[in-house]
Amino acid sequence: MNTRLAQLFNALENQRADLLRLVNDISPEAANKSRQGKWSIAQVLSHLIASEQLSIRYLNKKILGIDIAPKTGIIEELKMIVLKISQRLPFKFKAPKVVVENTPVYERVEQLAEAWNQTRADLKTVLEKFQDNQINRKVYKHPFAGMLNIQQTLKFFQEHITHHTPQVKKLLKQS
Repeated sequence: MNTRLAQLFNALENQRADLLRLVNDISPEAANKSRQGKWSIAQVLSHLIASEQLSIRYLNKKILGIDIAPKTGIIEELKMIVLKISQRLPFKFKAPKVVVENTPVYERVEQLAEAWNQTRADLKTVLEKFQDNQINRKVYKHPFAGMLNIQQTLKFFQEHITHHTPQVKKLLKQS
């Protein structure tokens, strides 16, 4: 795997492990407890998993034509700055319909962890397909930021988890 992608993947894995450690010992009832129409801990984690799974499917298609994909540039870097800021602000964003429709229900934290383990194994397999000269090619379509390269995609995954972690921590305090 490309060295830079390996670094980003490892950071993403550490972040995932930290989040799963937070919820490792909670009961199924606590994991699935929702208040006033808000997502439960299980729903938040399921959302993260589903968004990554859908992204991996898209990446697997886009890598087939990667050599003709345009390269990212300063515009995409600026979009990433805006995307990062948006994920750090305490605003709520409506999940894309395709993610909502493809979010499975997991009853137990163990099931969530297993699904996320498999998702990350699938992501690693995709990342291993990228050659050094392909990591700046547009391969991922973010619903708001548009086309991004694989490095920016992994950075978005990190920001997505960062965005939802306070939500999980708040729910843990309430359970």
